[in-house]
Amino acid sequence: MAIVINMPRLSDTMTEGVVAKWHKHIGDSVNEGDLLAEIETDKATMEFEAFPGQEGKLLYIGTGEGETAPVDTVLAILGEDGEDIEALKGGAVAPAQEAEVTATPAPAAPVEETPAPSAPKPTAIPVAAAAPVAVETDGSIKASPLARKLAADKGVDLSMVKGSGDHGRIVKRDIDSFNPAIHTSPQPGVVSAPAVPAGVESFTDTPVSQMRKVIASRLSESKNTAPHFYVTMDIDMDHAIAARKAMNASGEVKISFNDLVVKACALALKKHPVINSSWMGDFIRANHHVHIGVAVAIEDGLLVPVLRHADQMPLATISANVKDLAGKAKDKKLQPSDWEGNTFTISNLGMFGVEEFTAIVNPPDAGILAVGGIKQVPVVKDGQVVPGNVMKVTLSLDHRVADGASGAAFLQSVKGFLENPVTMLV
Repeated sequence: MAIVINMPRLSDTMTEGVVAKWHKHIGDSVNEGDLLAEIETDKATMEFEAFPGQEGKLLYIGTGEGETAPVDTVLAILGEDGEDIEALKGGAVAPAQEAEVTATPAPAAPVEETPAPSAPKPTAIPVAAAAPVAVETDGSIKASPLARKLAADKGVDLSMVKGSGDHGRIVKRDIDSFNPAIHTSPQPGVVSAPAVPAGVESFTDTPVSQMRKVIASRLSESKNTAPHFYVTMDIDMDHAIAARKAMNASGEVKISFNDLVVKACALALKKHPVINSSWMGDFIRANHHVHIGVAVAIEDGLLVPVLRHADQMPLATISANVKDLAGKAKDKKLQPSDWEGNTFTISNLGMFGVEEFTAIVNPPDAGILAVGGIKQVPVVKDGQVVPGNVMKVTLSLDHRVADGASGAAFLQSVKGFLENPVTMLV
């Protein structure tokens, strides 16, 4: 009996997936544990292996490379040569089990770019040399497998595309946003002037990625259902700066200011469990463990890997784990266990020069702390105006769970830990 393999649900928020690459082809034998495909979810690109009982020849591929399919629709069909599988192509059937065949939703129509208005022929302007193209060691242009697939489908010359990935690597969004109407092939020693003259309206339509769809859905739901309120506080970072310098002097560890904030919040959450709670509809869940999500900006959006039991971690461990998770997030190597289970979230834009901002609560948390940069300002100490280092933090809370007094008390504790870092080491 033929076996239907469905598009798997690889994360709790995944509703559809994109096949980035197939590792098996029609006619190949598939055994338990074989790598079938790489699937791009809303959070990561993950390897998908054949489960127990999923064995046979690959007779049909329902979702090609670069294509999107909803969870539980037909991804592939395994069986023996000559089997009649036509009836199985139309819907999802549980592996190795008979089930009612349902119609597969029609694939979404491809998004076409609106052509830019006609414009005068570009004028060549002499320059020293044309911009270099990033290449691999074998001489090929640096591009992801999915980007190559999309470029081939659209007839895009990769040598004309500027890569926005690591080291100039061309990725999916570069192909999606590429508009041949405003790109011309470079000639040796010249560069073309903009094809669209001043005063002419133009635009580029970029398809929404899986990650951006989920970010939009979850944060819209949070903002629309959870009544937010905000508490802002200034924190004197003079002692934190000195403590960090002393801790990093040996060179054995590299503690960041964000690591100090994570530790301070973790300890403060133990003192103020209402902030470490979740709205569950009919009840409020007070979490006795502290799992802190740390927002990480990546190429396609935002991921929030989770530090589990952060209150029990020394600063060196927090530092190492944050670096490891951030690296996995940027490489899209996170596993579901890396991003699930947060009880509180920290979003830090201080390294981008942001002084103050507010963040949207990240469900199921009741709170998120927005951290700004450290700024030198005049402060009053012992009746004297002296230079000081101040960091602004803003706590966003779900008013269904916590009130202003609880938020203020939590921030007072965070402030106390950061202004007296030695108390975090006791």
